[in-house]
Amino acid sequence: MARRFHDETAHTPHSVRTSGHTLDWDNKPFPFKIYTDAPAVELPRDVDLPAAPTLQALAAPGPPVAGLTLGTLTALLYYAAGVTKKKTYPGGGEVLFRAAASTGALYQTEVYVVAGAVEGLDAGLYHFCPGDFTLRQLRAGDVRAPLADAAVDSTIVRRPATLVLSAIYWRNTWKYQARGYRHLFWDSGTMLANALAVGGAFGLEPAIVTGFVDDEVNHLVGLDADRETALELLPVGPEGAAGAPPGEVPALRHDVMPLSTEEVDYPALRELHLASSLRTPAEVMAWRRAIGPGPREPRGPVIALPEPRLDSRPLGEAIQRRGSTRRFGPAPLAAPELSAALWAATRPIPADVPGGLVDLYVIVNAVDGVGPGAYAYWPGHGLELVRAGEFRREAAYLTLEQALGGDAAATLFFLAPLDTILAVWGERGYRLANLQAGIAGGRAYLAAYALGFGATGLTFYDAEVVRFFAPHARGLDAIFVTALGRGGSTRSGVLVSNPIPPPRRL
Repeated sequence: MARRFHDETAHTPHSVRTSGHTLDWDNKPFPFKIYTDAPAVELPRDVDLPAAPTLQALAAPGPPVAGLTLGTLTALLYYAAGVTKKKTYPGGGEVLFRAAASTGALYQTEVYVVAGAVEGLDAGLYHFCPGDFTLRQLRAGDVRAPLADAAVDSTIVRRPATLVLSAIYWRNTWKYQARGYRHLFWDSGTMLANALAVGGAFGLEPAIVTGFVDDEVNHLVGLDADRETALELLPVGPEGAAGAPPGEVPALRHDVMPLSTEEVDYPALRELHLASSLRTPAEVMAWRRAIGPGPREPRGPVIALPEPRLDSRPLGEAIQRRGSTRRFGPAPLAAPELSAALWAATRPIPADVPGGLVDLYVIVNAVDGVGPGAYAYWPGHGLELVRAGEFRREAAYLTLEQALGGDAAATLFFLAPLDTILAVWGERGYRLANLQAGIAGGRAYLAAYALGFGATGLTFYDAEVVRFFAPHARGLDAIFVTALGRGGSTRSGVLVSNPIPPPRRL
């Protein structure tokens, strides 16, 4: 089913030109989920700033802390999913930008917190609303034990808190239709890239949990799986005493503000998510025991890249500056800057399943010290030339004929051996391929803004990308694209100050 879904939602020049889909702006989903009857906990506005240089934070996490406080949890939520700035347009329209990139700035990823031993916060289940910067309590009491049971992970019951990332389908499918299923994992991946970096810098030892009994987690959080579903778990903080089991976990009933006047259902998306769900603890354990494909090796000579630049802006400042570049200028990147972005994108992922499932290909347009051409990147080695030449026009064409792809100094294409992944992990492997590509893209974003240049995510013509990199990319599928470069002149609009007071430095 995942293979068929991937092929049927692929972009082609024909599908893009013949699509009858239009955007109903009057029915655009509201960007925040609002629980209207749940008690709110206002979060501290004096947010702790992760002061470690960004790339050093990616290279080595900070020393483990003794416990988790509400202040540190607040900083983690803010730098993963908070509102960092807003842009106003002539006529009064505005867009609120979040800490992590999201396809179409639609922000369908929601964050819940299962808190058990957080200093300054009562045990319970909470929803994080970045709009008014509050936690709303959905359940009182310690529910870490049922979450640990659903994930078949006994450490969760001893961790102070676990973030549950979910996605509201309609908020993305309003624009992208069923193909939006891929975006759920790209966008939660970019958010997790931030959360892993920030959590690591604070010494919280974050680790992604991708395997869990889906129905049990959705029940615990109170999600209607036909509209919103849990995607990943992120336990944070040091292990301590386990809370007492709460007994039976009743169904949740809370009033939520509607997102739109009406919603459009895309059955193919729901059917794939159901088919990729795990139903029993035994299936979760089998998911974790699966042995992935071994690393691919270069087929020809590899051009060594300079050591990546690790001297960079502090992590908090880099995230605060992050945006999605809408125009690239002609100034080139330096080879150490490209090296840093590629290095960051391919860092190991702390998770319950193997990483390294996504291969990275690059079209270099303007990088001092690296000739124009198409390359495969090999972590720890360098660039393998696939094809030499000027490929700006091709890069723009591959990225759905968007100028950004060709104007960028370098355009990164994340490809994966999808059939092999599905053979090992089944339908749920489709989630994994898209998630790992999203994390890689999110880390490339972090590197770009840490070093003072820009990045943006782009969509693409699926088969055309693979064809361009063939025969080197034979057996792979295009999953995600991120373009890098120095910003050009900006469009009209004014950036105004962050509605949350500027974070203080520790």
